[in-house]
Amino acid sequence: MAAIALLPPPRYVRAQSTSAEPHVIEVLADSDSRYKIAGERTPEITVKAGEQLLLRVTARRGKSWNRDGSIHGFTLLRAKDRTRVEGWDLLFKPGKQEFLLTVPAEAGEYIVVCTVICSEDHEGMHMKFTVLP
Repeated sequence: MAAIALLPPPRYVRAQSTSAEPHVIEVLADSDSRYKIAGERTPEITVKAGEQLLLRVTARRGKSWNRDGSIHGFTLLRAKDRTRVEGWDLLFKPGKQEFLLTVPAEAGEYIVVCTVICSEDHEGMHMKFTVLP
């Protein structure tokens, strides 16, 4: 006579959501017309293609600003031809703000530039932005 193993009945578990929390990056758009990221001497952002990004920005007023009150800008350009990435043309008001963005699907090198003439050092307000596959 063969033994029959009795298995417990199957358990059903609710599937967890597959949507991941966004990648959070905190940036200071400073009064000296520089982007800064805590712990980095030279600020640089590295993200994965297509991921959600929560950009938390603290903006400090430079020497000048736009009529609408914007004190700094944050525009993403493709490094190869300096064309703008749609949806990545941001304007910062004084204080803290957040932007939920989708990283470009195309891996490669990009550049972030300030689009508000915030001081005589405005041209130096840029940083590298790398999208990994």
